[in-house]
Amino acid sequence: MIIEPISLVRQVEIVFTELRQELSELNSGTVFLQIRNNAVGKFGVRHNPLEGRDGVVQKSGTGLTESQWQAFRKLALDSLKYKVNWTHGEITFDFTVKKETLYASVMFESNYNMSSLIRG
Repeated sequence: MIIEPISLVRQVEIVFTELRQELSELNSGTVFLQIRNNAVGKFGVRHNPLEGRDGVVQKSGTGLTESQWQAFRKLALDSLKYKVNWTHGEITFDFTVKKETLYASVMFESNYNMSSLIRG
């Protein structure tokens, strides 16, 4: 049986679809994707769901709206154009919502293994 590889773009679409409900409950955090051989392995969201003020703990914000989720997803997909020449690493997407505006940034971390470069 031959299995066709799924493009990294399609994998990121799948990730954002899977995280859609969780992101609808969050107004800030970091989406992370661990990449190995250009395939997403582990992925998820790092966030602080609760805030405390004057001894009272409450839920942090209302979460991403549908249009904010769409914009965040598009940013993630568009950012893949800047991933160059590496197959292993991590991509992180930091986001926050302030005054109903989504702010986001992207960070690429490339990983290399010296033992695969040195031939004895």
